[in-house]
This record gives sequence, C-alpha cells and structure tokens, in this order.
Amino acid sequence: MAPRRLKLILILAILGASALALLAWTQVWVHAEVGLPDAGTQVLQIDGAIAAPALTALALCGFALAGALTIAGRLIRIVLGALEVLLGVSVFLAAFLAVDDPSNASAAAVTAATGIAGHESIQLSVLGTIVTPWPYVAMAAAVLMAAAGVMVILTSARWPGPTRKYQAVRFESVTSADDSVSAAPFSGNSPPAKVAPSDSVGDWDDLSRGEDPTAR
Repeated sequence: MAPRRLKLILILAILGASALALLAWTQVWVHAEVGLPDAGTQVLQIDGAIAAPALTALALCGFALAGALTIAGRLIRIVLGALEVLLGVSVFLAAFLAVDDPSNASAAAVTAATGIAGHESIQLSVLGTIVTPWPYVAMAAAVLMAAAGVMVILTSARWPGPTRKYQAVRFESVTSADDSVSAAPFSGNSPPAKVAPSDSVGDWDDLSRGEDPTAR
C-alpha cells in the first residue's frame, strides 16, 4: 500500500473509532430496576455519561491526536501512536467496568432518584439490571483505537513527511539590509539618498524663523 494512502487510512480509522466511542457514550447503557422506599420500583435508564463519564474526554483526545498525526514528524508519530494505544486501553477499561458491575455504574443515577448513597446500600436497592449493546460498541471502538495506534507505530517510518508549509520560515533582518544600502558607494546609477521624513513641529519652527521648510 502507498505510504500516503496508509497514512490516510490510519488517521480515518482513529477518527472513526473516536466518533464511535463518543456515539456510544451518548446512548443508554444500563436499564436498572430500583426499589424506592415508599413508591415501589422504578426503572432508570443509565446512559454512558453516567456509567463511564471519562469516555467523552478520551474520545475527544482521539480526535485531537488524529489531527496532530497529519503534521507530525517521524519521532512524534511514534509517540502519538503509543498514546493512541493508551487511549484505546482506557476506553476499553471504562466500558468493561460498566459491564462488569452495572449496579455500581448506575450509582450516581440511583442516588439522584432515591437519595440512597454508599456502595452496599445502592447494591441492595438495585433489584435488577439489563445491559444494552452500547458498552460493547464502546469496547469494539477501543480495540480499533488500540489497533490503529499499533499500526501507526509500526508503519510511521514509511509515512510521507510534513509539507513545506509547516516548515520554519527564515526572516532577514531589515537593519542589515538598510546598512548594506547605506554602505554602498555612490555612483551615477545608484539610487538617491534617503530623505529624512519631514517633521511638522520643525517646519513650524522654520517658518517662525523666516525660513522655507521646503528648501531642505
């Protein structure tokens, strides 16, 4: 595969995986049946923002990392690939913890609905839970993120480098140019010497002395 095409595919894979994780974060992850003290039971819908609140920050980091890869040099690409692997592992861990203990993932919503706090009290108040497919979608996105990061590390040496518009621009000193002009010997073809700009205050002083300021 051509290096430029490989670079594009991996960057798009990171963007797609991050978008998929962010989409999963906005959906319902757990249906929790909670026993209320005086009102029977209530079914709470726990979305990813409650079950895995860190997921949104991790997904946004994936977007930023994909943007950085478009202009990064070879060494920085390796570092960014390693960071992408860590992002994938973090997303997978956040989703796995919600699936492994849905009652604990629902704790914030249960406390807001019932006023019950504490791990053991919440565990007793949650009568049953149903996990939706969305946390598994987040875990699949995490695997894709980690795999893309590994591929970036393995193939970054083949990627084309940044274009010229991202290279440093060398500026020339203006004073040095002016000094070279003033130091050049006078000749018939040389440009006329620079005339000092007129000063309005000095012109009025000349007029007050009876002198013509335009004669300078």
